[in-house]
Amino acid sequence: MEYRRMGRSGLQLSVLSFGSWVTFHKQINDNKADELMGIAYDSGINFFDNAETYANGESELMMGRVLKGKNWERTSYTLSSKAYFGWKGKDAKPNQTGLSRKHLVEGCHEALQRLQTDYLDLYFCHRPDTGVPIEEVVWTMHNLIQQGKVLYWGTSQWSGAEIMEAHRVAHQYHLVAPTVEQPQYNMFERFKVEQDYLPVYKNVGLGTTIWSPLAAGFLTGKYNNGIPEGSRLAIEGFDWLKNRWIQDAKLEKVKKLAVLAAEMGVSLAALSIAWTIKNPHVTTAILGATQKEQLFENLKALEVLPLLTDAIMDKIDAILQNKPVLDLA
Repeated sequence: MEYRRMGRSGLQLSVLSFGSWVTFHKQINDNKADELMGIAYDSGINFFDNAETYANGESELMMGRVLKGKNWERTSYTLSSKAYFGWKGKDAKPNQTGLSRKHLVEGCHEALQRLQTDYLDLYFCHRPDTGVPIEEVVWTMHNLIQQGKVLYWGTSQWSGAEIMEAHRVAHQYHLVAPTVEQPQYNMFERFKVEQDYLPVYKNVGLGTTIWSPLAAGFLTGKYNNGIPEGSRLAIEGFDWLKNRWIQDAKLEKVKKLAVLAAEMGVSLAALSIAWTIKNPHVTTAILGATQKEQLFENLKALEVLPLLTDAIMDKIDAILQNKPVLDLA
């Protein structure tokens, strides 16, 4: 396993990590979660990702139960949660969602209880909240760090400008600034990581814990001939994912990528994940799996990474035709 510093922080994260979105509670039970987290940990993964909204809090409860049973040294792994959407779903009342001081603090306390831990290594603002002054957000996160409940705070799906504004406030009031962002990044979703965040990397540094490196499984090739029963895109309530990825033009590109992967003697999944961690601005790519075979295959991305020569990367770009054009003016 390779470990990378999270931006300009001192924290080291495994370049592949393990997350619970969609899978925990919705697709797998405690026993399966225990098995998969065990494989991840034994493979060198030291970051486990979660959020208050995943399965309306049930995901954190499940991960908390597994971690308690594992009894691993707390210093040997890092744990995250995110606040914004709450865990009440459509039944949420005012202040049970968003980035107000009230919800961030209460969301942190609830996450600690569900995960059965004394502190969060990473705590993310899961979306920007235009209804809350950025000063309130930065002060709240700073205070949670001062109280020892959070070690590092970050953002998720924020723009580069929004992250820089948080840094401006932190600098003005001598507060702890965000050190990490959790964006979507894969072969079909490139703008934020490859272009929008460039000034942030350069000026203040930024770690990235990227999600959906396989585009919800689309980049495994398993949707090339329809939607398999039991797959992520077959789950009720995830039609938005299906509509996003199951498009003819994208399917044609995936089929061409599959041919390239076959020529290299690797799986399309391992190739796609390796492609994301080839980017030096990616600290870690979050894996999700429902079967141990999937997880083992995804971990092979570490073996594929050295195969990604400039020539191979050029071939991939020729297939994708979506590389962001940098404005150097």
